[in-house]
Amino acid sequence: MLRKTLIASVLGCALSFCAMAEEVYVRVGPPRPIHERRLVSPGAGYVWTPGYHRWDSNRYVWAPGQWQRPPRPRGRWVAARWQHRPGGWVFIDGHWR
Repeated sequence: MLRKTLIASVLGCALSFCAMAEEVYVRVGPPRPIHERRLVSPGAGYVWTPGYHRWDSNRYVWAPGQWQRPPRPRGRWVAARWQHRPGGWVFIDGHWR
């Protein structure tokens, strides 16, 4: 049983690493960001993570911002962004630092 669990864990980590390494190139640049009105924070310690345009197979779709609690004290949110590279635009997902 322990061996099966270990194998499943290693396989799961390998698959998630491969999914993270995949980059999707979009030939059309993203639209300008939408200026969102922030709602009142749900409580102390929450951080606003702004919305962004995501690619949905054939068009951009707005993903709205939201309040989140950092995973650790003094965590800083690095916003999602589109980066222009040779061949098109690549999405860089937002993450905690």
